[in-house]
Amino acid sequence: MSKIVHRSLRGTLPFAVSAQGVHITDHEGKQYIDASGGAAVSCLGHQHPDVLAAMHAQIDTVAYAHTSFFTTQVAEDLADTLVANAPAGIGHVYLVSGGSEAIEAALKMARQYFVETGEPDRSVFIARRQSYHGNTLGALAVGGNEWRRKQFAPILIDVGRVSPCYAYRDQLATETPEQYSERLAQELEATIAEIGAKRVIAFVAETVVGATLGAVPPTPGYFKRVREICDRHGILLIADEVMCGMGRTGTLHAVEQEGIAPDLMAIAKGLGGGYQPIGAVLASTKIVDAFRKGSGLFQHGHTYIGHPVAAAAALAVQKVIARDKLLDQVKARGAYFEKKLRATFGNHPNVGDIRGRGLFWGVELVEDRATKKPFDAALKLHAKVKAAAMQAGLMCYPMGGTIDGERGDHVLLAPPFIISEAALDQVVERLATAIESGTRALKHAA
Repeated sequence: MSKIVHRSLRGTLPFAVSAQGVHITDHEGKQYIDASGGAAVSCLGHQHPDVLAAMHAQIDTVAYAHTSFFTTQVAEDLADTLVANAPAGIGHVYLVSGGSEAIEAALKMARQYFVETGEPDRSVFIARRQSYHGNTLGALAVGGNEWRRKQFAPILIDVGRVSPCYAYRDQLATETPEQYSERLAQELEATIAEIGAKRVIAFVAETVVGATLGAVPPTPGYFKRVREICDRHGILLIADEVMCGMGRTGTLHAVEQEGIAPDLMAIAKGLGGGYQPIGAVLASTKIVDAFRKGSGLFQHGHTYIGHPVAAAAALAVQKVIARDKLLDQVKARGAYFEKKLRATFGNHPNVGDIRGRGLFWGVELVEDRATKKPFDAALKLHAKVKAAAMQAGLMCYPMGGTIDGERGDHVLLAPPFIISEAALDQVVERLATAIESGTRALKHAA
């Protein structure tokens, strides 16, 4: 038996022994299309020569230097690159080792900002139900993934909670998308009033909701209203783009498509493409200036922040994306992918919704298309679809609890930016096989 505490302690996992491009091969020689980029991580696929060369070169110079003693040129260069392409007002970068760390750092930055600027009574965050912000305690607290939160709830901080922007389930038949956005904005206003505007630190939200809901984009005008409300009450806006950012939706930052800039933004997965563990907080100049003029420090830190090899990998990934114009490719391949998904599943009796942007798509599964009735949660359709997909040589990211943490199933798709149209055809074909296998098994059981 494995001595590793795996995510599931039942069953066994295949060994990954090699990877190239959009494929991973296991120890039995079976090849899988990585149609989820792991967890929306592998934006350049596997074994990209430019990234490997940059990592090797950095290892040959400085593999590690603790940030309480040194900075490194590669970390400075990465920060310069990120700021140069960041939303308006972002002037600084805090490098960490992953998405949960990025959210933790952003929460602490937001709290410290108000301490530094003379508003220490601000102590409450507001976030959305059916969201996910990471698995560390602060990130788990602001997250709204009930399955992940449930057993740890007694040790989590209290957070104000509002509805997700989830048009497929929650927009009324009598509402336009814009009216739905306004209704959600009014709910945020009411929640701020209930808590007390002067007690709220920040509103935290994924720009496009990832694994918990399955690539759900905001409705028109939603984030502009959120930004306006936050500004009016002096509340910070923290955008979580750990999964949806760094080109995944067709622009480097998903907020670009919303016409807003956050005060703090967490990025990770696509930042380093999986070649090294890395994440970052992009921070507005006003926040860092408050630290500089006040205590002169950010009271936080981890051993591996600003790791030179991780910074080298991330910098190389970002250079390849820019040089090869991969954001344009994400848009083009994304349009092709959407067309194929809709052609295959648009009238499928067990597919209720197809949503997403760029190369970030979700397919929501239902027992009854007309009523949107989900499958019985106890049947764990998402797990059956994942097993069938692996059998078909497809890596995708199915999840349960889509609707409320218990009911509902979806499949998340986030293939590498380099994927070809032919490979996307295979992804859709194999997903169709997996969904048919999973739903057939449930129908036979019934």
